[in-house]
Amino acid sequence: MREFVYFSSKATTSGNFRDLKKAGRMDIVCHTVIMSFFVSNAIRGDVKLHLIFYGKPDPPRHLELQITEKNRKFFSKKDISGLIQRMLYKYKRGKRIEAFPSCFIEKKSFLDVAQWLAKKKTVYFLDKKGQDLREARIDKDSVFILGDHEGIPKKEKRVLEKFAKGISLGNVTYFASQSLAILQNELDRRRI
Repeated sequence: MREFVYFSSKATTSGNFRDLKKAGRMDIVCHTVIMSFFVSNAIRGDVKLHLIFYGKPDPPRHLELQITEKNRKFFSKKDISGLIQRMLYKYKRGKRIEAFPSCFIEKKSFLDVAQWLAKKKTVYFLDKKGQDLREARIDKDSVFILGDHEGIPKKEKRVLEKFAKGISLGNVTYFASQSLAILQNELDRRRI
C-alpha cells in the first residue's frame, strides 16, 4: 500500500470554514486528496493519505484517509472539503476517532506520525537536495512526505533527516498536488 503524508502549517484545525483559501489554503489540501486517490475513470484503493494540519485554533490534527468499499460514498472530487470539515467536527480530545469507515482523526504531531510510520516502512521526503527520484531505489513499502506551499519547517526537517531519505523531483518547484501526481506516476511505472 502506498502512503503519503501531507504537512500544512496553516490548514485550519476547525471544521468551521467556508472559504478554502482563508482556511489555511484548504484548497491545496483538497487538490492533494484528489491526486492521492483519483485517476481517470477509477479510484486508487491502494493508497493511504495522512494529512497533518498545524493551523489555528488547536493544532495539530492528524487525519488519516483511505478509500474502501465501505466509504466510497463519502469520497467524491467535488465534496472533499465537506469530508474534511465533517472529520474535523468529529474530533474528540484525547481520542483517535473513526469519523467515517477507514477515515480517522486525532491530535498527533507531524514528527510523531512520521516516526510511527518509519517503524514499519521506509520514509522518503521531498527535498531539492535529495537524490533524484528517477535514480533512487524506492522500497515497496514506502511513505512519501510532502509539504504545503511553505514546505516542511526547518526544525522538523532536521529531525526527519535522521530517519528518512530525501528525494528530489528535479530543479522545478511544483505544487504539492503536482508533486503527488509525479510520485504516483513513477510508482505506477515501477509497479510499486
